[in-house]
Amino acid sequence: MAAGWERRRASIESGSALVAEWLIRELAPRQGDTILELAAGPGDTGFAAAPLVGEEGRLISTDFSPEMVDVGRRRGVELGLTNVDHRQMDAEHLELEDDSVDGVICRFAYMLMADTAAALAETRRVLRPGGRLVLAVWRGPEKNPWVAIAGRVFVARGLAPPPDPDAPGMFTMAADERVQSLLGAAGFKEIRIADVPIVFAAADVDDYVSSARETGGVFARAWEAASEDERMGIKEELADAFAPFERDGGYELPGLALVAVAS
Repeated sequence: MAAGWERRRASIESGSALVAEWLIRELAPRQGDTILELAAGPGDTGFAAAPLVGEEGRLISTDFSPEMVDVGRRRGVELGLTNVDHRQMDAEHLELEDDSVDGVICRFAYMLMADTAAALAETRRVLRPGGRLVLAVWRGPEKNPWVAIAGRVFVARGLAPPPDPDAPGMFTMAADERVQSLLGAAGFKEIRIADVPIVFAAADVDDYVSSARETGGVFARAWEAASEDERMGIKEELADAFAPFERDGGYELPGLALVAVAS
């Protein structure tokens, strides 16, 4: 998915800009801080912190995928950033010393990790006393039609399995209680949770399908498994379901993120 995320970076960042703003505001990085971003993808959320920590500070931009690390590195060069280290790293096994960073950012990734509890424990380990974690995950499918509608269509057609509540997935951290429990078990004491809306725009159904195929692994696999007739039917179902979200000849598909700050 790395190439697709690089191509679609601008539209993804535009749709979720309010989430990134909330995360950086609540992280409140200071001059000289060391900030770690986990599962950074193209890296833009962390890059917003880089000027705030200054040349005396450092951003460690990481991703599990080396291809995504390369995407982030190219974006950092494009922005002219000189205080960023780009590293391939597993969030469940961080190659960092204890108490070595002042803040951690993780946007839309903890819920997808094989062992979220281990990743959060590692996050707590590398944070210095008083350091903050800011994270974003998704509220439930009923709050995120931008992705849930297509998921329901694929499941109904037998092209994707029903979500497994015990497996990593987009909505496994949708509830406050789940997030608080995971953070508390990892050793975080002060936790605050809020909601932030997002909007993903699509010019038409074809644009939506193209974007989803490039950036969503589940969507891409289900689409490839569908016959041409099934694909036509899927597009018709999407058009019907997206009708309430028509705006100015296209679609504005809403969603809702759960955001949290913990220390």
